[in-house]
Amino acid sequence: MYEQKTKENEASVVEFIEQIENTRKREDAYKLLEIFTETSGYPPKMWGASIIGFGSYHYKYKTGHQGDAMLVGFSPRKANFSLYFATGDTEREALLKKIGKHKSGKSCVYINKLDDIDVSVLKELITQSITFLKKTYSVE
Repeated sequence: MYEQKTKENEASVVEFIEQIENTRKREDAYKLLEIFTETSGYPPKMWGASIIGFGSYHYKYKTGHQGDAMLVGFSPRKANFSLYFATGDTEREALLKKIGKHKSGKSCVYINKLDDIDVSVLKELITQSITFLKKTYSVE
């Protein structure tokens, strides 16, 4: 049976951020922490060893596979920041066109530093993602 690797846990978000060696990346991580906390309305929680997530929802696919995931989140990786938003909503792509310098994968948006993006668009993405997932998965 499949065991979900990235789970919410009780590790300290602040202790995790304090371990970031690069001063600028650590400062950006604290700024992102503030932006995601205020915009989402959820307290930050560690998901796995390196992702800071906000809120959660339970998903169940037609295949029967199910689990829990964060509504939104971010991870300060060595190369860049990974920002986690919902996929499947067309509004996401429109917002990404306005956010600024980034790369995107299936579910991640990658930025080098906070100064590269428009923070107001980041806040819109956070809100859009949470709204989409609440509607899709009947999250309260």
